[in-house]
Amino acid sequence: MKLYDELVWRGLIKDISSPELIDKLNNGSLTFYIGTDPTADSLHVGHLSSFLISKRLKDHGHNPILLVGGATGQIGDPRPTTERAMISKEQVQKNIEGLTNQVKKLFGFEVVNNYSWTKDLNVLDFLRDYGKYFNINYMLDKDIIRRRLDTGITYTEFSYMLLQAMDFKWLHENKNVDLQCAGSDQWGNITAGIDLIRKSTGDTVYGFTMPLVTDSQGHKFGKSEGNALWLDKDKTSSYKLYQFFTNVEDEMVIDYLKIYTFLSKEEIEALELSNKTHPELREAHKALAREIITFLHGKDEYEKAVKLANSLFNNKFTDLTSNEIKELFSTEEVKEIDLKPQEMPLDIIYEDDDILIINKEKGVVVHPGNGNPDGTLVNAVMAKCKDSLSGIGGKIRPGVVHRIDKDTSRTNNNC
Repeated sequence: MKLYDELVWRGLIKDISSPELIDKLNNGSLTFYIGTDPTADSLHVGHLSSFLISKRLKDHGHNPILLVGGATGQIGDPRPTTERAMISKEQVQKNIEGLTNQVKKLFGFEVVNNYSWTKDLNVLDFLRDYGKYFNINYMLDKDIIRRRLDTGITYTEFSYMLLQAMDFKWLHENKNVDLQCAGSDQWGNITAGIDLIRKSTGDTVYGFTMPLVTDSQGHKFGKSEGNALWLDKDKTSSYKLYQFFTNVEDEMVIDYLKIYTFLSKEEIEALELSNKTHPELREAHKALAREIITFLHGKDEYEKAVKLANSLFNNKFTDLTSNEIKELFSTEEVKEIDLKPQEMPLDIIYEDDDILIINKEKGVVVHPGNGNPDGTLVNAVMAKCKDSLSGIGGKIRPGVVHRIDKDTSRTNNNC
């Protein structure tokens, strides 16, 4: 399978600037860049898909460059709804150092900082050399700008597009970059850079975007969504990654295998068949967790995550070290959830003063969480048991003796 065909099969292509790019991707030798603003000192799983696609291109003979936005990070890419909070210059620099070290260790990419070619640019030169190529109507037609017109957008964020276009031009002229890759929310910024280079130099450059990775409810994996899974294991442990990826929705696991792993088409199709015929084995979910954790943190960290998960499942902790026990039971920050009783039909198998046994239907979520704030079994049980519901299970899953997956049936509760 040629590179472009593989990228399409994996669901990694959304927009492409020109059909000419297909042959160039298949034939190798392009220098390309991806960019990230230093809003934190670690990448998260939301970033990982674009970095893995860059590694795929690198493995096929292309040359990747990572741009860290020391300049653009001080302004902030426009968000769909509200203005971004400004980050201090000191925090930006600290974040740049963390990201640079992380990317070089994980991927071996060359890293550049756009502050180095932006810091000495004065306002007049910026307007003369770059602003004159941008028509206001052209900028207003970009999707991210249109969505902010009703609520308002400052000139600071409005100018972000010009700065990113300037980055593409500088890299083209100084690093022979002919391609920019990014998530689909960056398409307007990519095409702005393509147009700037064409108008100012006459050269043809290219861009493509990949779909943003979401869960089945359409929520992104990202810091701004409140559900970031960090690639730094000191911020998100391998065990937490394991728990997350072994519990992703069945309908999403094959997509994630295509996006986040280097398993072959044949291997993924075999896991897809297993997922359909023997979902209880969760072979696809386990493979997803294994491939991601091993790539990020190594085989030993993956095996430790499995050990911790098995200890918790079997309720046996004698073989764990004190540090492993601490990691296993450490709490992580979650969105505040306002639990409310909700009247919902329950298939009650047995009930007395202490126990309520319910046949949970397949597809029903057990307890609220990010992406499922209500409409869960816990909401229904709260309405059924009222004040008699036990506190076992903790704050977000009261009464639940043991959590089971969305697509698994049966559970029991303590009233």
